[in-house]
Amino acid sequence: MTRRECPALTDARLLVVKIGSALLVDRKTGKLRESWLTGLAQDVAEAQARGAGVILVSSGSIALGRSTLGLTEGNLPLEQSQAAAAVGQIELARAYQSALAPHGISAAQILVTLEDSEDRRRYLNVRATLETLLGLGVVPIVNENDTIATDEIRFGDNDRLAAQIAVTVGADQLVLLSDVDGLYDANPAEVPAARRYDIVEHITPEIEAQAGDAASGLSRGGMKTKLMAAKTATKAGCALAITEGSVERPLLALQNGANCTWFLTEGDPQVARKRWIASMKPRGEITVDGGAVRALEGGKSLLPAGVTGVSGRFGRGEPVAIIGPEGRLGQGLCRYTSAEARAIAGHRSGDIQEILGYPGRAALIHRDDMAI
Repeated sequence: MTRRECPALTDARLLVVKIGSALLVDRKTGKLRESWLTGLAQDVAEAQARGAGVILVSSGSIALGRSTLGLTEGNLPLEQSQAAAAVGQIELARAYQSALAPHGISAAQILVTLEDSEDRRRYLNVRATLETLLGLGVVPIVNENDTIATDEIRFGDNDRLAAQIAVTVGADQLVLLSDVDGLYDANPAEVPAARRYDIVEHITPEIEAQAGDAASGLSRGGMKTKLMAAKTATKAGCALAITEGSVERPLLALQNGANCTWFLTEGDPQVARKRWIASMKPRGEITVDGGAVRALEGGKSLLPAGVTGVSGRFGRGEPVAIIGPEGRLGQGLCRYTSAEARAIAGHRSGDIQEILGYPGRAALIHRDDMAI
């Protein structure tokens, strides 16, 4: 089989970048590394100038907050960690806002928990918000909501959170900026002859067995969590890179050939997402007219005006079959409950607020949530 080449960062249509605490916060002083963040902001601005959407998944709120509050080093009790996060989240958001503003770029803060990716309604809300922000040229800054998350509702590390965000928005590339420059076949700190993988086409049990633990005192995630993130991302059609990120222009360095490991994917993220939607068991059916069929086959979203009937009981974000005059067309994730869908069926999108009593989304099923 022919060896595949590494992806080019300049080809990314939608790029997710994960930033570890050890890169953003000086371990000795507990203060923000402002010059490093300035360089990252320049990288982000250049990516946007190329036409790429950028999402940053950033650690650092607890590290910044504990410094401000004067909390001791080492593991903190849950209550102190959440207090530190509450203080640090404000500092983190302000830092990104200040770094991006000179480039004419606005930042937005998105705080999530594991539950937000497991619940279909919340998942659609997160996806819709991120897509809207990206469409407006805003850079979302995503972090786990450490102020409320407890162990049972945590991602636990931002490597896996970044992978889930990449899957949620259909990103084609994910970069994990870390304190290591890739995946090795042994711990390079212990084995000087350890070999770094430039490309991983398939994550084998042998590769998984070679993963070690976190090296940084500020970081929760080790190589095991990075491999878990790589599995999640690549299955959804998103290539993933692990690279050492402490240089002041980390994305430019990666673009220019810095040491890294690329985990390759076998397909396009949008194709993978539609395959995932098509594999679900539908909870109901939405019948559409001929005009809607032509619109859907032309790549449009399904609007309420084209709906002639709704059957079954389903919640917001659950899969439904789409039925045309000639039979089944496909299925998608409905942005309304079955009761809401029945109420607005056949009506214009502009009438939704009057019918339901609150403003809704224009599309019943968005084209990105549909497999035709």
